[in-house]
Parts: sequence; C-alpha cells; structure tokens
Amino acid sequence: MGKARDAQRSAVYDAEHWVRTMFDRAEERDIRVVHVAGSQITLPIERKFASLESVQRYVDAVLALDWVRAMWPDAGRTITVRARSGAGAAHYERDTATIAVPLHRGNTAWALRELVVLHELAHHFGDEVEPQHGGAFVDRYITLVGEIVGSEAAFVLRATMAESGVRIG
Repeated sequence: MGKARDAQRSAVYDAEHWVRTMFDRAEERDIRVVHVAGSQITLPIERKFASLESVQRYVDAVLALDWVRAMWPDAGRTITVRARSGAGAAHYERDTATIAVPLHRGNTAWALRELVVLHELAHHFGDEVEPQHGGAFVDRYITLVGEIVGSEAAFVLRATMAESGVRIG
C-alpha cells in the first residue's frame, strides 16, 4: 500500500507559522496574554535551543518520558538530530530516524525551537502509510505540545488548526 496523499500539509504549515509568530511576538513584547477563539490565554514559555546538541538532549529527554513510551512504541527508537542544508524547513527522515533542522536563516535560528522539534517528533510516532500531516499526525502533535509546552499552547494550536480548516484526529 502506498503513501496517502498529504492534503493538509499547506494548512498545517500555515497554522503553525501563525502560532510560532504569536509566540515570537509575545516574547519580543513581553506580553504573554493573547485572545484566541473567544478565550484569553496566557502563553507559556517556549524553549529555544542554542545548538544541535541541545536539540538532541531535548529529543532524548522527550523520548525517555514514561507517558511518551507508553503512548507510542517508537519512542524506544533512537532519533538522531542533524543540521539540514538550506534554511527552508526542518524535516523528519523515517528510514534513518533523523530530525534535520536548519541552523540559521536571515541571522535567526528559527527552527531551533520547541514547536518545530515537537512537530518532527510527531512524525516519528506515525506510520509510513498515513498522510504526513493528516488528522492522526495533528492529534499527536497537539498532544505533545499540550503535555510538554502546556495546555494553553495546545489550545492555541488546536484553535488555529481548526480555524485553518485542518482536520484533527
């Protein structure tokens, strides 16, 4: 059976970009309270990483969490983090269990952040036949964000995905 069509890819990326921008502005302005879907939310702090080594330590720590191991059997499979040439996007390589992240783009390390790394980890826990950015992936991603970054971040991500027409679950 072949790989399913990735019909939600663009909408998922658009929603994520919106959420990352919201987190960036909250940090820049030191104003963490936002209004989303009729609710007032205080955004939690999103971890940023200084190096590939710090991303690798973070990934290893997430994979070692008891609840992650219980929920996703692939959590026991080691992931390698490497630099990605180019600065356009991070990605997950299923065959080698590798997360590739661009280090810098326009003098910023935009991909060295928790939301991007959790996105790639959500790919790791999926299977090769489901759509890469389908409902099951989105559900895993929101679960990871909710349990690790915080329920407020998951609410913002879920609301933004829904507003963008992304199917969840």
